[in-house]
Amino acid sequence: MKTDSFLTLARRFRAIFFDSYGVLKVAGGKVEGGPELIETLRNEGIEIRVLTNDSSRSQSNQATRFRELGYQSIRSSDIITSGMMAKLFLKEKITSGKVAYLGTEASARYVLDAGCEAVAVSEVTNPDEISGMVFLDDEGFDWNTDLNAVINLIRNRNIPTIVANTDYLYPTAGGKVALATGGIARLVESVLGRKFLHFGKPDTQMFNYAFEDINLTDSFAKRDVLMVGDTLGTDIIGGNKFGIQTCLVLSGNTSAKNYNQDIVRTGIGPDFVVESIGT
Repeated sequence: MKTDSFLTLARRFRAIFFDSYGVLKVAGGKVEGGPELIETLRNEGIEIRVLTNDSSRSQSNQATRFRELGYQSIRSSDIITSGMMAKLFLKEKITSGKVAYLGTEASARYVLDAGCEAVAVSEVTNPDEISGMVFLDDEGFDWNTDLNAVINLIRNRNIPTIVANTDYLYPTAGGKVALATGGIARLVESVLGRKFLHFGKPDTQMFNYAFEDINLTDSFAKRDVLMVGDTLGTDIIGGNKFGIQTCLVLSGNTSAKNYNQDIVRTGIGPDFVVESIGT
């Protein structure tokens, strides 16, 4: 259902889960009208959580970035990342050895401070010491050599392989997209015929975590919650599967020109469609 006013729609709910990139911010900075919209919802007592598949930054780092863009009322505790979900798994399941990673050193410090010793896949000298492999970020490595190193490590070692960001693509300037961590992992899965452990939307861990979090201080039913995202294959299907209503925004991965065809092609139907949260 296409609607003209996101604020009017938002006021029908007691809690709203927002995706980050493509919804609250875009390649050029903030989404126009976004900070004012969040401030209004806060003032009206509507709970806000940000559910992001960005595993490269901590909650505090992401909150700082939001403040720089004008989102003064988004707190660290409001932000739930796929990296947090991966960290919980690592803390529970990998208690010895080293964890190899693909990504930046900063992303490794954030996710792997679960107690694991982290080593970039390019620096692995003894594969027998590696107890797990984590896909963290689409930067910080040599595409020509390190992807082959990942493939050979996983091929020869029966170890848990974790994808901390399930996004295949992310929007860039000029309406273009770039390959994200989930897309890299999907390539390696296809080459090896393996299935990795995915953390982030559309899987339910983040939705469960966010829903339990808002219920710590009040009582919410799923009908009280709206999920807002720009990607049918992560945000919208994830919200649909979790049993909450969903709103597709056309300010990120899904274009205003093609969204109807994309919905028909994928069979993933949002409950609502808006141009932007700032409309």
